[in-house]
Amino acid sequence: MKILNKKTSPYRNQRPGTSGLRKKVKVFQQEHYLENFVQSIFANAKGLKGHLLILGGDGRYYNTHAIQIILKMSAALGVKRVIVGEDGLLSTPAISCLIRKHHAAGGIILSASHNPGGPEGDFGIKFNIANGGPAPTGFTDAVYETSKTLYEYQIVDCDNVPLDKQQTCYIGDMQIDVIDPVGDYAQLMEHLFDFEKIKSLFTSGLFTMCFDAMHAVTGPYAIEIFNKRLSANVGAVINGIPREDFGGGHPDPNLTHARELVERLNSGPGAPGFGAASDGDGDRNMILGRNFYVNASDSLAIMAANAHLLPGYRQGNCGIARSLPTSRAVDKVADSLGIDCYETPTGWKYFGNLLDDSRITLCGEESFGSGSDHIREKDGIWAVLFWLNLIAVKQQSVEEITRLHWKRFGRHYYTRHDYNAIENNVAEALMQDLRDSGPSLTGQTYSKNKVLLCDDFCYRDPVDNNLSKNHGIRILFEDESRIVFRLSGTGTEGATLRIYIERFVTDLSLHDMPTQTALAELIGIANSVADIKNRLNRDGPDVIT
Repeated sequence: MKILNKKTSPYRNQRPGTSGLRKKVKVFQQEHYLENFVQSIFANAKGLKGHLLILGGDGRYYNTHAIQIILKMSAALGVKRVIVGEDGLLSTPAISCLIRKHHAAGGIILSASHNPGGPEGDFGIKFNIANGGPAPTGFTDAVYETSKTLYEYQIVDCDNVPLDKQQTCYIGDMQIDVIDPVGDYAQLMEHLFDFEKIKSLFTSGLFTMCFDAMHAVTGPYAIEIFNKRLSANVGAVINGIPREDFGGGHPDPNLTHARELVERLNSGPGAPGFGAASDGDGDRNMILGRNFYVNASDSLAIMAANAHLLPGYRQGNCGIARSLPTSRAVDKVADSLGIDCYETPTGWKYFGNLLDDSRITLCGEESFGSGSDHIREKDGIWAVLFWLNLIAVKQQSVEEITRLHWKRFGRHYYTRHDYNAIENNVAEALMQDLRDSGPSLTGQTYSKNKVLLCDDFCYRDPVDNNLSKNHGIRILFEDESRIVFRLSGTGTEGATLRIYIERFVTDLSLHDMPTQTALAELIGIANSVADIKNRLNRDGPDVIT
């Protein structure tokens, strides 16, 4: 085995965001760019040498090329064994599952999640630690510091490893196992959910579903689990073949980008009774009923209220966590159950300590992410199975389950307005002005809405006591309404401003308003406070969810 010491120069733009390093494909194709970042990971992941690494991605363009580079660099580092998915495919939840099942030292995930793919699209890479979850901020900060002073990396000079079939092969002494990407994950799902009860929904002939894999990584998982193991109806899985460019689509499971699915669920009396979609790497989900949309915040709350009905959660919830922008619907459930509800910054890594310390069972984010203590990532297929199992137990439709939940706990009208590709200096100035003016907003009244508190959200981790600052400007009103402003860390061009708007309504007669209508007054307040039109020169948001 010949190890090459390659000379390189540092790149100054390799600071990881919320979920690793995401850039345009053409950025990653620069000479040594990927290699520099991988070497920076290896320099800080001290446990990899002599141990097991899990490796895979969502199948987007540049995925298999990157895997070959990482395999050769892993062998040069002295990694003992690598498990990689057939054709380089592994969903993010499956990688977390494999890390935990096989006691791996960590995993490398190649994905830009819900961002577009293809030669002109996006690519990404992140490192997950031995608990199966995303690396903490301290680790990613160290990786960035290393990347700024890196002048050499090591790689083995050898042929590429065939990834098109399941096999065991070697680079020098390093064993490479190319595995079925679905099997271990599907086995875990069968442990958590009552597959026979779910299967009975379909064999009755009275229930149909439609799952949109969006030509992303969950296609093989959906075909194996829904079609083969659960005997779902013909046509239950659409867009199930992974494509390097996601079929020219945008693999983001929302009402804007999953239009084909939405049209099928809204097609009249013959429409499927249940619809769902997942994203590029399989960690997000969208849930639909016939002519009915469940926002992700409500979905988390409904899961929390009903988890005890499902096999894997009959022991009950020890606690729940949600990200700052996620609606406070789940807080009402936690209060009813008499358990803790933690509010964290955005980013699944903030749930890791709470899960490892057995403080929570369920967790979720408004950006179509939900999960539990079964792994350390959000999990799209898991959420779909949770809903299917719940429907089978309750023998109620998605709409019935949701409306009964609102009747019991009240309805949190909720929306997110995204303004994409803003110049970074403009976005930062807007946030800083909100930060500076926050104290003066407290006590002010807008129409009938009196501001109870305006602050910049800080989080002190109850497990390790670490303090994390500046995660979003929140405006809290006395009637439990809320506005949150934050900059997203998942884009690759400019800045994305996200505005989250929430209104709590207990009056059943007011539970049927269109969401944007119910929130119109608060939307106006948000736009006025931040001076959106003048600052961004936009007539409205790019995406509304």
